[in-house]
Amino acid sequence: MTTRPILIHPDPRLKKVADPVAEISAEMRALAEDMLETMYDAPGIGLAAPQIGVLKRLIVMDCVKEEGASPAPMALFNPEITWSSDETSVYEEGCLSIPEQYAEVTRPAEVRVRWQDLDGKLREEQFDGLWATCVQHEIDHLNGKLFIDYLKPLKRQMITRRMQKLKRERARA
Repeated sequence: MTTRPILIHPDPRLKKVADPVAEISAEMRALAEDMLETMYDAPGIGLAAPQIGVLKRLIVMDCVKEEGASPAPMALFNPEITWSSDETSVYEEGCLSIPEQYAEVTRPAEVRVRWQDLDGKLREEQFDGLWATCVQHEIDHLNGKLFIDYLKPLKRQMITRRMQKLKRERARA
């Protein structure tokens, strides 16, 4: 397993729509492993392939945060939301591609998602709470959308400017 570098906004690859995964090959399974390693190392609760520069429809997530609880890593190939609740919830979201920036985002409180697992089997599950927020946030990445796209333009521009400054500082280091 390899920890991969995470792209920082603004990066044009983060705004592109990812391609479907045609076949869940050994290479794709290895990519999912690398993504989980990268996510845990960051540390984060979700990561989409475009965030490491791979424009494929693959997300990983693990929203277990309780001390001492067993991790519950998930790899979702070609995930799609098949249903979402009318009820909404508000979470303060962050993103590994937008480090140390957080904002409240309103999303459906529950979603049903269909995807292929590591064995290529079709799965469907209903998510709520943090899992629902996370899966929607990561699927947005596959569609070239970031959580700051839900914010008012001024707040979005402020965060983008901070990220440009961060990228300049990291380039000098």
